[in-house]
Amino acid sequence: MRPDLLKWQRNGYPRFHRHRGNLLLHLFAVPAFVVATFCFLAAMLTVHLLLAVLAIVGMAIAFAIQGAGHAREENPSIPFDGPSDTVSRIFVEQFVTFPWFVLSGEWAKAFRETARR
Repeated sequence: MRPDLLKWQRNGYPRFHRHRGNLLLHLFAVPAFVVATFCFLAAMLTVHLLLAVLAIVGMAIAFAIQGAGHAREENPSIPFDGPSDTVSRIFVEQFVTFPWFVLSGEWAKAFRETARR
C-alpha cells in the first residue's frame, strides 16, 4: 500500500477525472461496484456461492467500465505497483475517494468545467 494513500489519491483525483464521459461513467459504475462488493460479502456470510460469483462478475464489470472511462482521459491513471497497490487503490477509490469527490462538490465542478471546453 502506498504511504498516505488517502491524501495521495485525493490530491491527484481531479487531475485524472476531467473527461465528461468518464465523470458520468463513474457516477454509475462506482455505486455498482460498492453494491456488488456488499453482495459478495453477504454471499460469503450466507455461503451462497452463485451469488458470490455473480457479485465478483459485477465488481469486475463496474471496474472495467471505469477503466473504459479512464481511457478517455487526457491524463492516464498512474500504473499500479503490484497486487497490494492495486487492491488498496481500487477499494479506497470506490469507498472513500470517489464519494468524497462527489460530496465535496469536486465532481460537479469538474463536470461544469467539461461543458466549457
